[in-house]
Amino acid sequence: MDEDAVDPRLLQKSLRFIRRVNTLLGYTRATLHHLEIFSRTWPRGTKIRLLDLATGSADVPRAILRWADRRGWDVRIVGVDRHAVTAHTAAEGPPDARLSIVQADVFDLPFASDSFDYVLTSMFLHHLDDDSIIRVLATMARLASRGLIVADLIRNRRAYAWATLFTCGSNPMVRHDARVSVGQSFNQAEVMALRDRAGIQFTRYHRHFGHRFVLAGQKNRNV
Repeated sequence: MDEDAVDPRLLQKSLRFIRRVNTLLGYTRATLHHLEIFSRTWPRGTKIRLLDLATGSADVPRAILRWADRRGWDVRIVGVDRHAVTAHTAAEGPPDARLSIVQADVFDLPFASDSFDYVLTSMFLHHLDDDSIIRVLATMARLASRGLIVADLIRNRRAYAWATLFTCGSNPMVRHDARVSVGQSFNQAEVMALRDRAGIQFTRYHRHFGHRFVLAGQKNRNV
């Protein structure tokens, strides 16, 4: 799914399948859970700026905006994805002036330090090698004035079984990517080592449903 030469129709079909799985299993709830905690420190009337890296079809940003509507928060989100087809698919969703989609490489982002309150990413780090993960985490910390939410897969045998089960009726691209993703994912010790090397010790490790973990934290706050 990450290849530049991927079949656009197959990629769009795969993105639709991933959205359905995320909705069915509630995977966006992990990110929303930590935003809910963070929001306890937000003054009413404050505009909250979010950046979502490797946004895919932007299902996480759109879930955040629905959450913000229910809670009465003024949230603005920029979703970034490197792949042209994926970014185009993300922008094709229901129009919302609070959501902007930018096609850009996470290693060459057009944003200044502290441009956002929070920087997020979900299911992205396992596609990278360790040095690239550290660069991404350090970049996220540089761009975020308040905090980070980083969600990804936990590596274990049950996670591999889940990935096989929930993708058995999908296309070959999704089936292959799901199994490879689990194999390239992390245990807790590996996550914490990467966190420390990136200098984001203000984040804490949390386990979530569906063999997911989240690194989340606010700068200068014990949250």
